Amino acid sequence: MSALTFDQVTFLWPDGSIALDGVSGTFGTGRTGLIGRNGSGKSTLLRLAAGELTPTSGHLTTDGDVAHLPQDLTLDDDARVVEVLGVARPVDAVRAIADGDVDPARFDEVGEDWDVEARSHAALDQAGLGPEMLERRVGELSGGEAMLVALLGIRLRGAAVTLLDEPTNDLDRDSREKVHHLVRSWSGALVVVSHDTELLDLMDTTTELYAHELTTVGGPYSTWRARLETEQAAARQAEVEARKALAKEKRQRIEAETTLARRARYAKKDYENKRRPRVIMKLRAQEAQVSAGRLRGEVQRKEDEARRALDAAERRVREDRSVHIDLPDPGVASARRLAELGDGERTWIVQGPERVALTGPNGAGKTSLLRALLGRPCSGAGAGAVPAVRAASTLRTDRVGYLPQRLDDLDESASALDVVRSAAAGTPDGELTNRLARFLLRGEAAHRPVGSLSGGERFRVALARLLLADPPPQLLMLDEPTNNLDLETSGQLLDALRSYRGAVLVVSHDHAFLRELAPDLVLELRNDALTERRIGAAP
Repeated sequence: MSALTFDQVTFLWPDGSIALDGVSGTFGTGRTGLIGRNGSGKSTLLRLAAGELTPTSGHLTTDGDVAHLPQDLTLDDDARVVEVLGVARPVDAVRAIADGDVDPARFDEVGEDWDVEARSHAALDQAGLGPEMLERRVGELSGGEAMLVALLGIRLRGAAVTLLDEPTNDLDRDSREKVHHLVRSWSGALVVVSHDTELLDLMDTTTELYAHELTTVGGPYSTWRARLETEQAAARQAEVEARKALAKEKRQRIEAETTLARRARYAKKDYENKRRPRVIMKLRAQEAQVSAGRLRGEVQRKEDEARRALDAAERRVREDRSVHIDLPDPGVASARRLAELGDGERTWIVQGPERVALTGPNGAGKTSLLRALLGRPCSGAGAGAVPAVRAASTLRTDRVGYLPQRLDDLDESASALDVVRSAAAGTPDGELTNRLARFLLRGEAAHRPVGSLSGGERFRVALARLLLADPPPQLLMLDEPTNNLDLETSGQLLDALRSYRGAVLVVSHDHAFLRELAPDLVLELRNDALTERRIGAAP
């Protein structure tokens, strides 16, 4: 049974650049993890399935209604949680009737759903949220709480096909586990795009979008990964053998040409010395030419076959392009104080080159603290967060590079080149274009509007703006930097941060990333207080 079917689907952006080209494949009725490199077209594929985009050519079919949770979730700050859950009308009607309202329209709004509020409370409880959450405004929630509420709203809708695009972004460990719990018991077809390998390991099947082709493997991400590694090891070995075979055929061709040349010299010498009658020698020369032609044709045919075999073997070996991030030296002395973090009881000094990780549960105020350090306003739940920590923390440099959790400060109509140029006005466009190519923003991608780029591409634009700034920042402040990165690009970012000569202050719930970064200091923010901790340590 298939819940989604794509038949030769092609999608072009308005500028003519290709997002998807002749993609065909099916998604089953169970849980499917959709994986692929940044920019491969995963989010575009989901938007097409949700009806938000229309294919340029080809067809797609869905088995029932489709619900879509986008990667860049945008909710009305003034909306109540009960509205996000999609049950505001029956809940409000039940309450009005309980208060004595006998308007028949109220009863129509309830229908048979008299236990709607109890079901809503039960749904919130599944996500670890209390019943009082039902009447809170979205603007009062943390980013993680808002994502959980949106996910619950889609779950309550009960669509035949659900599409989730990076649902665990911005979530702390506890919230991620709650999402995992919801996914385990999901009813209906579910397609999940994610770089969260733990979430992907809950899938029934794994489908990869690679070079505009969909390939499905039965089993979770770990099964797909093991199979890919086995296939690539075999492909690399086949390439080695094919290269050896081609070298052998080339040697044999050269040896054959050498033999033929030697025979030709002997025949010419015999002819000149008149060792045999000329008629016989001419006949033998003709026979030799025919034989030499056959030999040359045979050895060339074998060499051509070996070359085609090598070409086929090379195509099976993946040579994926990788981001190359080289951070300039900001010229920071090791004892140079760049920031102070405190809570009124104790103060920690951030100096170059140090790596400091700021952790804590959703809603603790981590993003609010970063924005406060930069003098930027906070809204919603972060407006009055962590007053003691904000009062006791300050920056000691104005050369700060900030990568926000949400990339809503990018000009949607500007190109990637325009965005980076704004931070490096003194750098020639030709040099900026070359540097953007190292972030895999080449050719058309560097000139397309940011609003048409994938989540991973948008992140690379923001990262390039940050890291290519002139003069280079002395302190990098990164808020959930791995949210939109595939595993390979995360590794490149790690390597760059480890060798960076300035200081790094990073907020992240990605414990694997933090373990690899090996920060000099880990501070947990909880209840408006800072505490030194080890990565993964319990509060």
